[in-house]
Amino acid sequence: MRLNRTLALVPAAGIALALALAPASRAGGQKWYERAVKKVEASFSPAEAKPGQTVTFSVTVELNEGFHTYPTAQADKAAEGMVNVLKFPAAGAVIFVGAVEDPKGALTKAEPEAGIKEMRYYPGTATFTRKAVVSPRAAAGPVAVKLEAFKLSVCDKENCFPPKAVPVEASLKVLTGSVEVEKQYAEEVAKALAAK
Repeated sequence: MRLNRTLALVPAAGIALALALAPASRAGGQKWYERAVKKVEASFSPAEAKPGQTVTFSVTVELNEGFHTYPTAQADKAAEGMVNVLKFPAAGAVIFVGAVEDPKGALTKAEPEAGIKEMRYYPGTATFTRKAVVSPRAAAGPVAVKLEAFKLSVCDKENCFPPKAVPVEASLKVLTGSVEVEKQYAEEVAKALAAK
């Protein structure tokens, strides 16, 4: 189902109504994801780490030409509905710390008809990152970490499509031994461990 760009720019509360009122899609309209997205993949860097070690979790979205996606937060409040949503799991073998970092080098444009002065977007490839600490309690061995949710928003020159929930998972090998948690993340890690 395609959304007219103007409908897609309404505040988040109105999106459900806009979708409900949108006309039935034309043949092939539901295939936007296959046309727009080359791949979505996640990884840890480094891919092998000891308990206590900080790693970087990355989600890379690679789009075909003519499509673009958005950051996790827009600077202009009028564009706050045009975002991707990443929801991270509770502490387990890894403990996510800090905030998501949007890709660098966003392009910007105005959408005057929607009252948007500056909307950030990414054509091509966009990589979202967040730091994580391997839990000091993690057992050695392979671990798979799944996001609770990744809602991907994509538009082309004329249309925005309903956000799509995309499953995202990355593997990490927990090594034997341990290291001290970096000071900047020690409090977040201690709080996460205390809550378990």
